[in-house]
Amino acid sequence: MDTPSASFAPLVPGMVGMVLVGSSVGVSHALVDAPLFTAQAVRYAAATLILLLLARLAGARPVRPRGREWLWLTGLAVTGLVLFNVAVVRGVAHAEPAVIAVAVASVPVVLGVLGPLLERRSPSRQVLLAAPVVVAGAVLVEGTGRTDAAGVGWAALALGCEAAFTLLAVPVLGRHTPWGVSVHASWLAAVLFAVLGVTYEGPTAARELTGTQWAAVGYLALLVTAVAFVLWYSTVRTVGAGRAGLLTGLAPLAAAGAGTVAGTGVPGATVWLGIAVVIGGVVGGLWTRRAPGIDVVSVDAPSVQAPPADAPSTAPTRR
Repeated sequence: MDTPSASFAPLVPGMVGMVLVGSSVGVSHALVDAPLFTAQAVRYAAATLILLLLARLAGARPVRPRGREWLWLTGLAVTGLVLFNVAVVRGVAHAEPAVIAVAVASVPVVLGVLGPLLERRSPSRQVLLAAPVVVAGAVLVEGTGRTDAAGVGWAALALGCEAAFTLLAVPVLGRHTPWGVSVHASWLAAVLFAVLGVTYEGPTAARELTGTQWAAVGYLALLVTAVAFVLWYSTVRTVGAGRAGLLTGLAPLAAAGAGTVAGTGVPGATVWLGIAVVIGGVVGGLWTRRAPGIDVVSVDAPSVQAPPADAPSTAPTRR
């Protein structure tokens, strides 16, 4: 019989990963005036080296992609990393940051529907009911803001890219493991950002980075990329994309907490209400009764196995 602690354990890596992502908001603010593409190229190149070192220490050995796997991994890097960063930066020029944040916080609904389909399972009714609750809580935490039509478009793109970061990894997690997916996504993103950096910012743009910005890039490379990616994909592989998606609601909570620590003020009543709603949605979506008198977190989704390289794709058509 499962115990609550044993069943809860597979969720912990994803929770820690989302907390790291949410707490990075203040760090990312240091890069507002930095050359975007060049800074991101350095970030992902450094993350690749860190991941290779950590994988070696962990006894993991990333394997070379083959066949259709190149399409999944390249698509993940293009959408989930490159376009996502562009959408966020361009979006805040047309909309208040809260608009983009709320759009991205809607990802549990998308993952709750499409994730199980990629895993060849039916969406969980429990997750589908909990996902809107998590989104509503995130809206309360982040607030709403003004935007124009272009801002709405960039927010929608950011949402799609955030979902793609998880969904496009599902078909290859079985063979490549969280280590392999993280390594390949990072080096592909580094190459893409380097090309954009040289083209639009010049080959010497890295010289414009200040000491503070270099420190921010290092933090993002180590904790928000190398560590958080592996933690997140570990949970996705174990519990499934749909259930893991509920944990993305923790990122706004971590961002609010980081802001408090940084001295931006204690959250108001609406934020506290939003935090309670998010926690309630996450618990409601993951908690299930396994035996009379015993409540445990449901994490019994099967591990995703990679299809053969020459097998027909079962994924929905991507944008």
